[in-house]
Amino acid sequence: MSAPTATAEAAPMSRRQTLEALSGLLLVLFVAMLSSTVVSTALPKIIGALNGSQTQYTWVVTATLLTATATTPIWGKLADLFNKKLLIQVAIVVFLAGSVAAGFAQSAGQLIAARAFQGIGVGGLQALVQVAIAAMIPPRERGRYNGYLGGVMALATVGGPLLGGLIVDTSWLGWRWCFFVGVPVAIIALFLLQVTLNLPTVRRQNVKIDYLGATLIAAGVSVLLIWISFVDDSFAWLSWQTGAMVGGSLLLLALAVWVESRAAEPVVPLHIIRERTTALAILGSLAVGMAMFGGAVFLGQYFQIGRGYSPTEAGLLTIPMMAGVLISSIVAGRMITTSGRIKPYIVFGSIVLVAGFALLGTVDHETSLVLVGVAMFVVGVGVGMTMQNLVLAVQNTVALSDIGAASASVAFFRSLGGTIGVSVLGAVLARRVSDRITHDLAAAGIPTTGGGGGSTLNLDALPEPVRQIVRAAYGDATGHIFLISAAIAVVGVVAALLLRPVTLRSSLDLPDTGRTVAVGADAVDGAPAFDEVSIEPGGREERARR
Repeated sequence: MSAPTATAEAAPMSRRQTLEALSGLLLVLFVAMLSSTVVSTALPKIIGALNGSQTQYTWVVTATLLTATATTPIWGKLADLFNKKLLIQVAIVVFLAGSVAAGFAQSAGQLIAARAFQGIGVGGLQALVQVAIAAMIPPRERGRYNGYLGGVMALATVGGPLLGGLIVDTSWLGWRWCFFVGVPVAIIALFLLQVTLNLPTVRRQNVKIDYLGATLIAAGVSVLLIWISFVDDSFAWLSWQTGAMVGGSLLLLALAVWVESRAAEPVVPLHIIRERTTALAILGSLAVGMAMFGGAVFLGQYFQIGRGYSPTEAGLLTIPMMAGVLISSIVAGRMITTSGRIKPYIVFGSIVLVAGFALLGTVDHETSLVLVGVAMFVVGVGVGMTMQNLVLAVQNTVALSDIGAASASVAFFRSLGGTIGVSVLGAVLARRVSDRITHDLAAAGIPTTGGGGGSTLNLDALPEPVRQIVRAAYGDATGHIFLISAAIAVVGVVAALLLRPVTLRSSLDLPDTGRTVAVGADAVDGAPAFDEVSIEPGGREERARR
């Protein structure tokens, strides 16, 4: 592997400089999250206006997650090789182009394609913001800044649905502004980062980008997710299409692992993935992503189609979940900074997440909104205590030179889990809704057109008796989705329990990275170690690798 031409660690930023740089980074994160949340409550109206189906409804969300997932490790690896600020700005430009294209879409197919391109930028923003923050703030101190991250998450997740609902409910705006609204915010973030963010660039000689590995990973994941979306609808589980797509996906991913094990600059470094902490955090992120994205993405649909609320009202009804995210991330972040311990909060959060989804699994089209609100708040608490802290646990174990690949690996598997979750749960929901509508229409003596539930999202075009049947079908089927999410989230509990208890380090880089550490002595290159630096967590794992 090519060596860096400069290894000196940059001087730590002052608190003022850190907050100034964070302002631009958090605005970028807000824009990335807003792109998904602003359409969550508006999507039923959007798909209805474009005469789309339930499958297309799912794919508007899945397309963004798919491309974001496939490109996340590439962005992360590039961050270890090139200027991080420039990469963030490139990702913003890609995001802007995708947003404008989505706003001008004339059909559900065009919207899905634009959202897929937008997802390339989203993948970069989500991964690179984490990388930039890790390059500025030591893990021990990062806990207190997680409150800011939690605040942005809560604002984007609460404000997004509200904003989306208001946009589609305002006649002189229309649904297209759900995609245009992020453009001015992204432009502001672009210029703000240019002024406030200054990160050192560690340039390497003979840089080699693993294009083959990146292509194989993207292709393998894409084929698998396309199969998940269409199986049991367009073709049977046991069919030649299933064999071809699943077999092809596994073959591509196996080739990707082989290529990554031999590449000079692998997109996903296997030595990082094999670390116990990283492997468990990835497993936990996979489960959290499947449960969180796969379950929560259907809440807007539940409130509008299953309960009959407007998009604006549906946005307001999601506030309890975001309140849980905000409160838990701030409280847990402060406590983690104080104690330096992170495992107890991840374990507790993962257990709470399972409990929240189990409560949501009891809902139907007549459930009390108080119970639904309590369940969403519990889910929010679980998400706020697990999602960011799993990334932090991994960042604590790796050297600064590998922080991009490590952070992106966790984000990659979390997005992968979310994409699989949306695809699988969306397919299950579509099948249950279709079967329920067909059964209830037959029981009511109403002739069916043969389409089942495939094109039932434009409720305004349905007669009242049919509309009530469709609402009941969606409201009752959604609870089943959340029960599946709860079962998936149990995997996250197991992974959290197996994490090794560590104390977060107080230095940006591992104390022994690029230097000689005398094992058993408090010296680095013959000089006394800083009192506030604990080399025990990272140092132990580094020695174990050697």
